[in-house]
Amino acid sequence: MDLENIVLDAVDPALVGRFWEAGLGGERLSDGPDGFETRLPIPGGPAIDLCVQPVPQPPAEPLRLHLDLLGGDRQRELVDRFLGLGARHLDIGQGEVPWVVLADPEGNPFCVMEHREVYSDTGPIAALPLDSADPARDVEFWAWLTGWVPAPGVSPHSLRHPSRRGPLLELCPEPAPKGAGKNRVHLDVRLGPEDDADAVAAGIAARGGRELDPGWGDLPWRVYTDPSGNELCVLPATSTNARASPRSAG
Repeated sequence: MDLENIVLDAVDPALVGRFWEAGLGGERLSDGPDGFETRLPIPGGPAIDLCVQPVPQPPAEPLRLHLDLLGGDRQRELVDRFLGLGARHLDIGQGEVPWVVLADPEGNPFCVMEHREVYSDTGPIAALPLDSADPARDVEFWAWLTGWVPAPGVSPHSLRHPSRRGPLLELCPEPAPKGAGKNRVHLDVRLGPEDDADAVAAGIAARGGRELDPGWGDLPWRVYTDPSGNELCVLPATSTNARASPRSAG
């Protein structure tokens, strides 16, 4: 299994997707009524796509997963670039901190980070902080699900692709338990040719996750939560060596 997509909900996927693609320098893969997809530049690392999918109403749930962008010595330049693309400064009570909090065109918060040694070779997204009720437990769940391995990070419970390139997945203590609403940002995992979908479902359940029926009709992928209630999708294996589009059935 591989972590394949970072998925954002948006009322206007083209607007939000083009904003992120221009800011991050992605390679466009699709732009249509079913959503927007761009591939992140991670030289020598995993192929991870940023996908923006349509939703009928603006998300209202507090963020439990967000993007920390690689800023470092270019932090001011990157902030100015995103402001020029339509971002705005955002006060979420962060106070005096060395990173800069911005909002994308639909108000989703993200951070442009200062220099940190642990962010070497990440590509444009330095980290994916994910709220967790029990980071020590959930890091084991996500390591099994993605094949990512423990790595130094801001959080003591952090994972990274085995290449040691690409973003960190950081399991962070949640400020409050997850509400009933769906996360506005979630992760997709793609099955490999050798993976059995039902065995993976049983493995998720055995590790504290659960399968959901979101009432979206017959889908080619399956929807789950991790042990802290964060939604994720498990996509079918592709039928060829080429990667499928993020929401396709191989």
